[in-house]
Amino acid sequence: MQKFKDLFGSSFKELRNVRSITIMAMLGAVSIVLGCFAVMILNYLRVGFNFLPNIFVYYLFGPVAGAVFGGVMDILTYLARPMGPFFPGFTISGILSGLIYGIVLYKKPFTIKRLLVANVLSMLLIELPLNTYWLSLLYGNAYMAMLPGRFIKELLMLVLKTTLTFAVIKGVEASGILNQFHIKRKKHII
Repeated sequence: MQKFKDLFGSSFKELRNVRSITIMAMLGAVSIVLGCFAVMILNYLRVGFNFLPNIFVYYLFGPVAGAVFGGVMDILTYLARPMGPFFPGFTISGILSGLIYGIVLYKKPFTIKRLLVANVLSMLLIELPLNTYWLSLLYGNAYMAMLPGRFIKELLMLVLKTTLTFAVIKGVEASGILNQFHIKRKKHII
């Protein structure tokens, strides 16, 4: 339990660090730009790449900073490019995503297995049940009618999210960019 408390305490301290806030803001700007290139397939199926900078923030700054970032980014992304009506349920989902990814990835060895666990947890706890429920409330579609299409989309996104995020984070770590920002991450073997 002490490790859990330390994890949250350390992540909370990231919110008081100007450098951390600046990096989160830069990654937030990248997330908003990538969110503008999202494609709406149906009212309830959207495919985008703004998950990349978001997961990077959760990995670097933890569950508390990730939860704040996730909630703020949902609102800012909506303001930058509204796709349908604003619904606060998705802000809750953004907050919960930040918590899940932050708990699984923050200050732990970054491996594809750990990233896959975080992505699966997010899919099973947020994307499928919660976001599908928000969409059913928002658009009046039957929850069970939307679930099969969203399940297929989430399985495809699971593969895409895991491979793309792993490649990007490993590439950034290998490039030494994090050292420029004085972010100390342990070196880990794949």
